[in-house]
Amino acid sequence: MAAGSALSLIAAAICLVLALAVLAPVASGDGATLESVPDLVKAMYLNIESFPCVRLLNLSGEIGCSNPGSEKIIAPIVRFRKGSDQLVQPSTVLLPLDQMSDFFLRVSNDPELLRKVSGVLIESSGVSNNLQGLSPDRKFPQDAFAPYSNHTHDWNPAGSGIMWNRYDFPVFLLSEESTRTLRKVSEKNEKTGSGYKANVAEFDLVMQTTKAQTHDSASCLKEHSCLPLGGHSVWTSLPPIKNGSTEHQKPIILAVTSQDSASFFRDRSIGSDSPISGLIALLTAVDALSHIHDLSNLKKQLVFAVFNGEAWGYLGSRKFLQQLDEGADSVNGINRLMIEQVLEIGSVGKAVTGEYPSFYAHAAGNSPASKKILDALQSASKSLGSDNVKVTQAASSNPGVPPSSLMSFIRKNMSTSGVVLEDFDSHFSNRFYHSHLDNPANINSSSIAAAAALAARSLYILASADSVVDLMTLNTIKVNVSLVEELIGCLLTCNPGLSCGLVKSLISPSSSSCPSHYVGVFLDDPSGTQFPSYADDTSRFVWNFLADRTSTSAGNKSSCTGKCGDEGEVCIGAEVEGGGRCVVSTTRYVPAYSTRVKFEDNAWHVLPANSSDPMGVVDPLWTESFWDTIGLRVYAVQDSTYDWLILLAGLSITAASYCAVHVGRTYILKVVKRD
Repeated sequence: MAAGSALSLIAAAICLVLALAVLAPVASGDGATLESVPDLVKAMYLNIESFPCVRLLNLSGEIGCSNPGSEKIIAPIVRFRKGSDQLVQPSTVLLPLDQMSDFFLRVSNDPELLRKVSGVLIESSGVSNNLQGLSPDRKFPQDAFAPYSNHTHDWNPAGSGIMWNRYDFPVFLLSEESTRTLRKVSEKNEKTGSGYKANVAEFDLVMQTTKAQTHDSASCLKEHSCLPLGGHSVWTSLPPIKNGSTEHQKPIILAVTSQDSASFFRDRSIGSDSPISGLIALLTAVDALSHIHDLSNLKKQLVFAVFNGEAWGYLGSRKFLQQLDEGADSVNGINRLMIEQVLEIGSVGKAVTGEYPSFYAHAAGNSPASKKILDALQSASKSLGSDNVKVTQAASSNPGVPPSSLMSFIRKNMSTSGVVLEDFDSHFSNRFYHSHLDNPANINSSSIAAAAALAARSLYILASADSVVDLMTLNTIKVNVSLVEELIGCLLTCNPGLSCGLVKSLISPSSSSCPSHYVGVFLDDPSGTQFPSYADDTSRFVWNFLADRTSTSAGNKSSCTGKCGDEGEVCIGAEVEGGGRCVVSTTRYVPAYSTRVKFEDNAWHVLPANSSDPMGVVDPLWTESFWDTIGLRVYAVQDSTYDWLILLAGLSITAASYCAVHVGRTYILKVVKRD
């Protein structure tokens, strides 16, 4: 029996040696000692830093990306090098950035290729300077909301429209480091060829709407598998409107901009030129005007608004106008009928094309009030003297104002007098509109500073009305160029990002990651919006910044962590350590979500279209699916043929071991009997 046991141990040892020989290639590579199961998992699986394309829905269907079902997707990685490349089996496509638009257009029109695309990984590399353009939006963004009939104008010549299609496979944008890693992985696959090992990508991108089989906004809201897109807009006045009263109110000069952008990839919606350059210009203009004394003596009231959700159906501006109609608390102090002129600061980050910045003024109609805005811009331009900021009226051949928040005001009232200040005439100068490549390298800080100076002086001239403008005061309106640079660093870069000193002096950022200006979702009850607990970092920063710059000192000097005791006071910097301070300021949050939804009984409900709200009729009502986890990892797997060979070898070894034990036992028994 002892000899039989020895033979069994020998057979087991042989099996162990063979197993180690089989498994060794999997763990080889870094020479690390595996001391625990987590060490083994870390050695086997490589988590990839990436940014997902997610599933969005509207009233008519879906756009964006997701696994087709509730299961993970696993497929070998194949790198495409040219647009005509083909797939021989279901694969993960590693795609160069310059092929992105053509590939997704090809997939949408090639069912054979579509069947073999299991997932797509977009390379991130510094080739943006070589690209002629990459914009996943349409050539006329949000054309359904235009207040004119010509919807064929190519405002965005680089637009491919690929972000508005539905893809039943996961798509991720890789970081630069991940791009280098995946290129090496794909090269290994090419060298291995039909060998026994292949490097695969495993996608975990399961949208709740996919599992719940709810494929439009109405059904997913009903089944609680999505939420409406939305956030918070901010408005303020300079000087503060006393007691928030609309009585004896002066005519209003309204300056607006937007704060959100869009992208094929949810968390890479940077929007440096469109629209954050305009946001930075507005904030800088408010800062410049805040240093002027006796603004209360001006004949007109300056009001500033920063809208959220404009990239998804002009949610912020439309909700702002609805709240004005309803006389909501969030807009207490503004009478819509008193809004005399609207100046919007659009994309202004690319105006420096020659020796000096050159901007274009897109006017709504030919009313005398609109002409006064154009005249104010020209006067402001001349007053800047040696700074040489040029303003030209946009071409009369344009169908109307470009895609902008001003469209909401015009559709609400066709007699609206307004002008949009842009860095382009008939076509976007931003060749990366609504792309992750619209980054800080795509803008010029001197262009933004010039736009801020132009806007600040124009607003002062407009608020002076028909009275003689105080040229001495006008010439003292100068922008803080350092503030422009600081805001670019805070709102558009990863370092310092929202961890910059300016932001942290006013709010406690919820995220230390790179800034993203995707609107997000509106979670629950929009009532009590003056202290929203879940407003995004950008909205909270804008609120605190504007409240600070437009404020006058309050009687109560004590610190605060929320509401202030006196009417008309707000608490600035309530989130920072040590508390904030109470000041007198008319700064308010306004909810920004579709006018077609209502929060009732702890749930969102879709409202029927209202013919008196023309923009609501064409509102697609965007919602975002829930998800459990989003992940991407890479690891090596063996070919199934090799697995069968291993199984066959194992069975052979087992059989041989059994025979060896049986024969050995018989032999030993004979020897023992003989003895």
